[in-house]
Amino acid sequence: MPELLALFIPILALSIPIIAIWTRHQRELAQIEARRRDEQEGQSQAHVAELEDRLRVLERIITDKGYDVATQIEALRDTRRADARMDDKVS
Repeated sequence: MPELLALFIPILALSIPIIAIWTRHQRELAQIEARRRDEQEGQSQAHVAELEDRLRVLERIITDKGYDVATQIEALRDTRRADARMDDKVS
């Protein structure tokens, strides 16, 4: 039994610094991950703010008096049909 204890003490003494190094490494990895998440969150918030601004502009355009979306969509469809007919005639 004393031989086992004599073997265990140096192993324990050598494992303490290894555990300390591993713990420090894990803490640094956690800090790096937290910074990465914070950066991504900031980018996401900036992207959401940009999209909200664009949505406000679109809402303003759509609700503006005199702006008739359906009429403009139909005008685009008519233009495409006319272009398609012209392409068929040329071919």
